[in-house]
Amino acid sequence: MTFPQHMRAVLVLGLPLVGSHLAQFAVHMVDTIMLGWYDVTALAASVLATSFFFVVFIMGAGFSFAVMPMVAEAAASENGTRIRRVTRMGLWLSVLYALAFLPLMIWSDPLLRALGQDPELSTLSQDYLRIAGFGLFPALLVMVIKSYLAALERTGVVLWVTIMAVFLNVLVNYALIFGNLGMPELGLRGAAIASVISQVVTLAVLGVYVVRGSATREHVLFQRIWRPDPEAFREVFRLGWPIGLTNLAESGMFSASALIIGLIGTLPLAAHGIALQITAATFMIHVGLSQAATVRAGRAMGRRDWDGLALGARAVVILSMGAVVLATIAFLTVPELLMTGFLDPDSPDRTAILTIGASLLAVAALFQLVDAGQVMALGLLRGIQDTRWPMYAAALSYWGLGIPASYVLGVSLGYGGVGVWLGLVIGLMFAAGALWWRFARRYAELKTA
Repeated sequence: MTFPQHMRAVLVLGLPLVGSHLAQFAVHMVDTIMLGWYDVTALAASVLATSFFFVVFIMGAGFSFAVMPMVAEAAASENGTRIRRVTRMGLWLSVLYALAFLPLMIWSDPLLRALGQDPELSTLSQDYLRIAGFGLFPALLVMVIKSYLAALERTGVVLWVTIMAVFLNVLVNYALIFGNLGMPELGLRGAAIASVISQVVTLAVLGVYVVRGSATREHVLFQRIWRPDPEAFREVFRLGWPIGLTNLAESGMFSASALIIGLIGTLPLAAHGIALQITAATFMIHVGLSQAATVRAGRAMGRRDWDGLALGARAVVILSMGAVVLATIAFLTVPELLMTGFLDPDSPDRTAILTIGASLLAVAALFQLVDAGQVMALGLLRGIQDTRWPMYAAALSYWGLGIPASYVLGVSLGYGGVGVWLGLVIGLMFAAGALWWRFARRYAELKTA
């Protein structure tokens, strides 16, 4: 394939993945907005509960991320049996993980109180998690099937099913949170039920597609799914657990940054939350392209096409950097416009928050560059099934450098929220450099093997 053909292949594969991540992000935003309309206490409890859920979920999603490069490699070498085996064991591991962590959801109140959270919010969060926790099963299974479909380059269905889930979640939230359409008014519990319903329906729709789709029917994915496969189980586990811990290290860094900014003051924390929402939305572009990089690298590995691997890596980096440039222009030229929808026009703190937020978005221009760089390298490394070394690099970069630097710059040296974000930049920059060094080294080893 020529370089323009690689660019086109990444776009065809990556754009639906970008869209599906943005749609999934919209689900969280809708929940936040609708609960904010309903009750401020319910909103605060949902933020606490969903943060708890996300930490557990993103670690368990490591097994689904492991399935993607393994299926991509098997598809390139036309090994349908291996596709079936690793996907099934990804489903097994997801169920076992959900079973192991469900008790944390059911009895989360004592844990949240031990972490210093408000007793009332901890109790309400447990009410939410006792319902939403059961959604961990379909949510993780959906992630495995989405990874399987993405690896087969069937990303269109992933996008449309995710969009369907957004509209379904809005409808059920409208009915169950507020008591509309003849339903009881359940408030926070209604939001939890809506979340589980949308996840179950998504799983059902994807399951039907896998069973009946022309490109997936031949894999008979669910036939005798109860039969264990120790060899494939070990392979998926070996590749998946470091990914899960890498995800945990990164998400934990951002959670810790909020705690550090909380030491500085309420207004910086509010500005941090808004700026982080904006950068998270643009980051979904890079996450989608990173997953496209994983699939393309996995397929190149299956064909032993090392020149194709290099061209594909160059294509995905150029596209990612193009998105960085566009977002940077927006962050630097219209920061107030980006933030204004998050604030009450009549709030007396509006001007102060906008000023702080604008300074954070200025740092985000640099922040996004290094964040995109590290996630692209991670995607390529996962594609060539190198996950343990990146886990160590992430832990050292984020927790050995990023968080200490954030505290020193933000609190000790008094640079406030900007200092905290510059600390995050340091951690992400080190991670990006280490991960790209690792990819270059592994590429050289593969090419000369």
